[in-house]
Amino acid sequence: MKTPLFIGSSVAIITPYTDTGVNYEKLAQVIDFQISGGSAAIIVNGTTGECSTQGIDEHIEVVDFTVKHAAGRIKVIAGSGSNDTNAAVTMGKAAKASGADGLLCVTPYYNRTTQLGLIKHYYHIADHVNLPIMIYHVPSRTTMTATAQTFYELSKHPYINGVKEASKDVNLMTQTMALCADDFYFWAGDDVYTVACMALGGKGTVSVMGNFLPKVMAELCDLCLKNDFKAARELSFKYAKLMDAMFIEVNPIPVKAAMNLLGMNVGGYRLPLCEIEPAHLEMLKNVMLETGLDIVVQD
Repeated sequence: MKTPLFIGSSVAIITPYTDTGVNYEKLAQVIDFQISGGSAAIIVNGTTGECSTQGIDEHIEVVDFTVKHAAGRIKVIAGSGSNDTNAAVTMGKAAKASGADGLLCVTPYYNRTTQLGLIKHYYHIADHVNLPIMIYHVPSRTTMTATAQTFYELSKHPYINGVKEASKDVNLMTQTMALCADDFYFWAGDDVYTVACMALGGKGTVSVMGNFLPKVMAELCDLCLKNDFKAARELSFKYAKLMDAMFIEVNPIPVKAAMNLLGMNVGGYRLPLCEIEPAHLEMLKNVMLETGLDIVVQD
């Protein structure tokens, strides 16, 4: 029987950049902050980490640094997805060599594929890397939607561990859970979706807001795992506007802006991502203040 890659709150960490490359000193601080905040795992080089604007050598280097700095103190799941199956294998093998605990692999995008092609894609990665895989199902970014039957076929592979479900399609998740064995796991792919996912049996969440509020997300997942859904709902409602504000512009623009407002100094973005629009920045500030956060940087 497969065991879940992690149980509880994981955080898709940002990648701090300078004008010349990755700010590894700051990345170390980001990792340490998640460990001290009680996160069960970190996802490195996911969408929030701006993996799309990393070359493959840099991508591999960031994973290697993260694993080495984490040093077994927290589980590390390496974003290794691609619409090129062989590239996903290359990144996956490198992550395994570095000591990553698992892989996050997004469904193929742009060239997309059929449901059969999707199954073949993940089986090929799993067969060649031999490391637990979390499927990243995010149709809003990929335009690729998997069916419950496709997830069922994928669930049979011993190295395909489960799904980061970011479609927010509760019916699809329910039908898939009903179809698959109990050792095929689900994690919420959106903070605001955490309680709903875990109420159905999900094992946790992959958080964006947790980049600056890891203790809140860890507590939210702990409440769900204890079946205290009344308290979990109340906590989720308290932060619902802030969770939603993380997508006021495309992720990770708002979360990096929020972290910088809090004095975390994580730097800017790589094009085509750019600084948050002034009107959205004001909206973000207002939500943060309304939620009770202390803004220390005004611009």
